[in-house]
Amino acid sequence: MPITVKDYSWQQTEKEIFISVPLKGAGASNVLCSEDYIKVSFPPFLFEVFLFAPIDVDRSITKIGNGIILFTLYKQEPCVWESLSLVNVTKKTMQRLREKAVTRVQEKAKEEAQFKAVRKRENEKYSLEVMMKIDEEERKCIEQLKEEERRKANEELEKFKEQQRMEEEQRKVQRELKRKEDEKRRNAVNKAMILDSAKPSVPAETVKPEKTVPPTRISGSIKIQFTPRVFPTAVRESRLAEEEEWLQKQAEARRAINTDNVDLQDLKEEEKNPEWLKDKANKLFASGDYLAAVNALNLAIRLNHKMPTLYLNRSACHLKLRNLHKTIEDASKALELLTPPVPDNAVARLKAYVRRGTAFCELELYVEGLQDYEAAIKIDPANINVKTDAEKIRRIIQGTSITPD
Repeated sequence: MPITVKDYSWQQTEKEIFISVPLKGAGASNVLCSEDYIKVSFPPFLFEVFLFAPIDVDRSITKIGNGIILFTLYKQEPCVWESLSLVNVTKKTMQRLREKAVTRVQEKAKEEAQFKAVRKRENEKYSLEVMMKIDEEERKCIEQLKEEERRKANEELEKFKEQQRMEEEQRKVQRELKRKEDEKRRNAVNKAMILDSAKPSVPAETVKPEKTVPPTRISGSIKIQFTPRVFPTAVRESRLAEEEEWLQKQAEARRAINTDNVDLQDLKEEEKNPEWLKDKANKLFASGDYLAAVNALNLAIRLNHKMPTLYLNRSACHLKLRNLHKTIEDASKALELLTPPVPDNAVARLKAYVRRGTAFCELELYVEGLQDYEAAIKIDPANINVKTDAEKIRRIIQGTSITPD
């Protein structure tokens, strides 16, 4: 015997119905939706409702995620329903509505299957025609490329032959010129020999002394030594005082930024008070110095990690710095410490839900963000800003949701 789910929530406008059903940790679920009947089976639980008036199934949307099922239903006729489900429905009428819904869903599934089969055959036919056209175009393109390559090869062959012919002609001309020069040289040598034989002999000339060449210089190297300092300057231009002052300022800056390594014994008396640190962080936050505010709150949390306001304020700083995962962690820690939920901590819980929901939405986890905004609305149902933001998130979810089977 299934357990009927009764802790669901629903809202409506003149044209739409919003239903949120918790899955209670169940895994797989079976959803059935028709014009006047909705059923969600996730054993051992069962949720079903016989709708007050018919809805437009084709436009309606179902979103499953993060432990809930969110229905967005569109009314066929704009009006305000007196209730979500019909009242005083007999078992016979309930059984008839169930069978009618199952029959409609089966018929719709059959029609969709037939439509998909026809669409698939048409797509296959179209794909085949497209592939044949592509093959034909590729074949023509290949033939054109081959023809172009043949034309280029013929042109290059003709150019090569013309170049070879011109080179051969140039070689012939050069050989002819060389032959004529050799002949002139031989004629000149023969003429000179004839003239020398006719002249009287003369004493041989004195041999000129050879010129002396100076020896090559010996190579060497010059060593250069640099000053090992932070400021790269030579010893004669040393800036040791400025360097030590700069290093001291850098160390102080690092200590100011990293509060995790601060020794608590070195703190001033007022710096050991978490309330004083919280007020200081508030002033830094108001001035726009969010990182310094985070450092002050880090130190305050080290002194007292049981104050929920410290985590709540640090989540606001992280949200300004776009540290979205840290925003979620601090808001969750604040909600963990804000127990039990009482009227005195209602404002703090409202802020924690809104900040965590905003961080979820910035990470595009819209279902989780909507859950936090709905929790904030339960704390303060009259908050118009929170309701408006929740409606915007719901619209975003509808734009990225799936249509129910």
